[in-house]
Amino acid sequence: MGDFGFIGWAVLGILAGWLAGVVTRTDRGILGDLLLGLAGAFVAGLIVDGTASFIASLFAATVAAVVLVFAKNLILGRRNA
Repeated sequence: MGDFGFIGWAVLGILAGWLAGVVTRTDRGILGDLLLGLAGAFVAGLIVDGTASFIASLFAATVAAVVLVFAKNLILGRRNA
């Protein structure tokens, strides 16, 4: 994934987490969104090419965050967090 710097990664994480919340219809708050989005960005970063654009990185991080939400729901049961 691209080299966006700390602020860029924080923005990417917040957006990816928020989008994952919209897709999965969960509400974790801004901190939860940031943490989930950063986790999704990390997972996506292991898969996506390091030269990806911000939009491609955001898409990959969002998809990874959605997968993490579904995995969490399967393991821990469906909760709104």
